[in-house]
Amino acid sequence: MADNTECHNYGSIGVRVLPIRVLMVSTSFPESRQDWPGRFIANMAEALARREDVRLALWAPPGEHSEAIEVVTSPEDADWLRQLLRSGGIAHLLRARPARGWMAATGLLRRLRRIYRQYRDVGVVHVNWLQNALPLWGCDQPAVISVLGNDFGLLRLPGMVTALRAVLRERQAILAPNADWMVDELKRRFGDLTEIRPIPFGVDNPWFALERQRLSSNGPSIWLAVTRLTRRKIGDLFEWGAGLFGAQRQLHLFGPMQETLTVPDWVYYHGSTYPKALLEEWFPRATGLVTLSRHDEGRPQVLLEAMAAGLPVVASRLPAHQDLIRSGETGLLVDSPLEFTEALRDLESPTANQHMGVAAREWIRATIGTWDDCAARYLAAYQAVRGESK
Repeated sequence: MADNTECHNYGSIGVRVLPIRVLMVSTSFPESRQDWPGRFIANMAEALARREDVRLALWAPPGEHSEAIEVVTSPEDADWLRQLLRSGGIAHLLRARPARGWMAATGLLRRLRRIYRQYRDVGVVHVNWLQNALPLWGCDQPAVISVLGNDFGLLRLPGMVTALRAVLRERQAILAPNADWMVDELKRRFGDLTEIRPIPFGVDNPWFALERQRLSSNGPSIWLAVTRLTRRKIGDLFEWGAGLFGAQRQLHLFGPMQETLTVPDWVYYHGSTYPKALLEEWFPRATGLVTLSRHDEGRPQVLLEAMAAGLPVVASRLPAHQDLIRSGETGLLVDSPLEFTEALRDLESPTANQHMGVAAREWIRATIGTWDDCAARYLAAYQAVRGESK
């Protein structure tokens, strides 16, 4: 399909600009505006589509979106992607049912190959997740490839780095990790072939506008954990939390059960949630957010949103969490049950809690910004791979 462009006038001097036609591909997208999975992809796509200098075509699972986004997913592909999401995704299938997981991976690569060949003439292909870049081999479109934390598990598979290097060797490309901690490893493996440019995701404006209730010394403290339920995502939470949580210090857990785990009876488990419920019901009255994940995290979006909302975070000392949290200033990083206990106690002081929440919000505002800020960063990357001036 040709890269048909339209001219737009910018400003009073009437400078005429050709918008860049971008094909974005993603294997995750929320079915409705209330859904949580893939919400960051929807926010990214909507921010890009709001720009007059971008014309966005989206290949992704079906979901609600603005009319400014041109959906190019065929009905057959949309149905297939919907079923893939409902089964937990390829990474989950590879862990739980390897044979089915490899079949799904093969099917995904075949469908992506077809869409890349169909849209060979777009200005830029924006690929979300490294695995989705593999079918670009044999095509030559410029590419901006968003790299997330779970992509690093992919890089450990035999032959994967070699295959990705073959893809990158054919084109102008930028690898765009969403956190700085990934840069060194990506440079080591691919820096001789392509630019590594960190592009952090943004945060929706309502999180910055949230007003928290002042903590009370009389009622229970309410701690939140928002995560997919797998052993690595839960990490040490159930072990370290035993004896710390109960009626007066409550732990409310949200997220889909993706592995068979026994949730302790002292945990208030609510199942899956969606951003509006967190924004309107839970974040305003919570004491803080907890994650003791041992997973290959990138830069968890829920942590960005909590910090933007002024909600303090207590987190395990992972590279992804260290990259985001300045321990003792914008949150607390913990390595042991004792440190976890002390962190909860310290942040149950209303004064300390408010001070750290304000610092977290200001750091996110200054360093991460909104989804419109993120879209501007991606536009600069699109221009760079096309050889255009910024």
